[in-house]
Amino acid sequence: MTTHRQQHTAAWVRYFADRGHPGARPLAAGVEGAVYRLGDGTVAKVWSGRRPAALELVRRVYDDIARHAPSLPFATPEIQVVEEHEGVLVTYERELRGTPLRADSAIAAPPRELPARENDALLTVLRALAAVPGTEAMRRLTVQGDDRPLWEGHARFPDALAALVRRAVGRHGDLLAARVPDLAAIVRRTTESLVALPGSPFVSVVHGDLVPPNIHVDDTGAPTAVLDFGFFTTAGDPAFEAAVTAAVWDMYGPYAERHTAVLTRLFAEELHHSPDTLALYQRAYALTTYDLFSSDGSDGHLRWCAGLLGRGTLMPPR
Repeated sequence: MTTHRQQHTAAWVRYFADRGHPGARPLAAGVEGAVYRLGDGTVAKVWSGRRPAALELVRRVYDDIARHAPSLPFATPEIQVVEEHEGVLVTYERELRGTPLRADSAIAAPPRELPARENDALLTVLRALAAVPGTEAMRRLTVQGDDRPLWEGHARFPDALAALVRRAVGRHGDLLAARVPDLAAIVRRTTESLVALPGSPFVSVVHGDLVPPNIHVDDTGAPTAVLDFGFFTTAGDPAFEAAVTAAVWDMYGPYAERHTAVLTRLFAEELHHSPDTLALYQRAYALTTYDLFSSDGSDGHLRWCAGLLGRGTLMPPR
């Protein structure tokens, strides 16, 4: 597997300056692409490895979410213009207001006790996204690292996720097996448990990557924007969104395991999700993303996934 991770470059700054944006500056970068602030209320995103048809599908998903803007307490991205430069796709979007809730835990570790207003912001976002219905365009999305739409050939989200687990472990499972004892049994139990989950007639949009930089807030801590859909965006069970968010909110800080446990309990209680289902979805997430940042096992994400799979259910004492 080749990993595409876009980086900021001076060449792109010059490109945007030549296009009439002399104030262009790097803003953020990740797996999906690199974002530049253009200085006129807009941002440009240089996408990583997206083909025109796939980006058009992302645009449709953005539009599907934006239709619910009147009921959302925060803004979401909307693509205004798409262009191609030397084989690379670039989108122009309005800049969403607010500041990142905080830095990623790999850059700045959160304190032992997560602030109450941080938890409140997460609950606000999860409740709002859970009310946005899943659409056909969302079902047609391919999650990062896979070769087909997640829902292809499936009528239920748990079945689609179980099939993704099998495909993902087939990519570089030996890397994970070297770090996770009895991986084959974990995969078997996970897929069997997913298929056994009851189906729901309602599925919602799943962002799939609600890490701190992807939630912007105002001075009071209230969410103003949710951005960077695409890494694991799909239509699915709102409990999957809650489970993944609890797991990835703090991945690398000294209290990461504690924070995952605390958030898992909070989301189970406040959003009425089964703790067992949340734990199951967390295992599925680890099994489907372990190799997305490198194919040789040298990155921290694979070690994090192996650590999660090696732990039991993360529910702390009351």
